[in-house]
Amino acid sequence: MGKLSTHVLDTSIGKPGQGIHIKLFRLTDNQCELLTTTITNADGRCDHALLDGDLFKIGEYQLEFDIGTYFSNQKPNVSPASFFNQVVIRFQVANAQENYHVPLVVTPWSYSTYRGS
Repeated sequence: MGKLSTHVLDTSIGKPGQGIHIKLFRLTDNQCELLTTTITNADGRCDHALLDGDLFKIGEYQLEFDIGTYFSNQKPNVSPASFFNQVVIRFQVANAQENYHVPLVVTPWSYSTYRGS
């Protein structure tokens, strides 16, 4: 069985994005079903897979990263501390037997993502 994982890197400070709140949704018929919420650890990763086993299915998903709060906590006396409040990534799982890793690279002014390994 495959799994879904993520991690966040803050390239503005050259460190993992610790303490970022993440929500994972499954999208079906224009409806968003909240599957899980988590917070990144000191390594910018989640302590467990976001989805795995029988819960990991073919379909469309959405990850939401609360980077606005993260950057506000990093720079509490700067307003706004980040250009973006939320980073929303929609993606397809075509084969639930494979591992899907969705890394997020952030700064207060930009972000980038890709399908990792």
